[in-house]
Amino acid sequence: MPQATNKRVYVASSWSNPRQPAVVAALRGVGHEVYDFRNPGIGLPGFSWAQVDPAWRQWSPMTFRNSLQHPAAVRGFELDMRALASADATVLVLPCGRSAHLELGYAVGAGQLTFVLCDQALDMPELMYKMCTRICLDLNEVVAGLQLEAS
Repeated sequence: MPQATNKRVYVASSWSNPRQPAVVAALRGVGHEVYDFRNPGIGLPGFSWAQVDPAWRQWSPMTFRNSLQHPAAVRGFELDMRALASADATVLVLPCGRSAHLELGYAVGAGQLTFVLCDQALDMPELMYKMCTRICLDLNEVVAGLQLEAS
């Protein structure tokens, strides 16, 4: 039987998802190299709009657009995109928002293995998840899917 190959895995989720750290830890625990947007390494915290402006929730559309050029936003985007572009697989951990779904769409388009961890009731079903490699009902299915797809 061929040896399972560990993957570079990008975990796409939300800052407000309390399960994201456990998913990162579990995937690392079975040997995968996992990018954690909350702790991207090299001594930097993960990107937060509060790094640009503590009053970011009151921005106008123009202020938002201009803020994308702020050095913290540029650095955060570059770190995340570098990890996403070099990943072998992307795992979307629900619930999450627009950024995570954009990341998943990029991963699908790049031909990566893509997994949706859907282990809670959905606010709204999503037909386009059919583009993904698998929809997993628990973390064990994600781990098994990564190993199965690696062989």
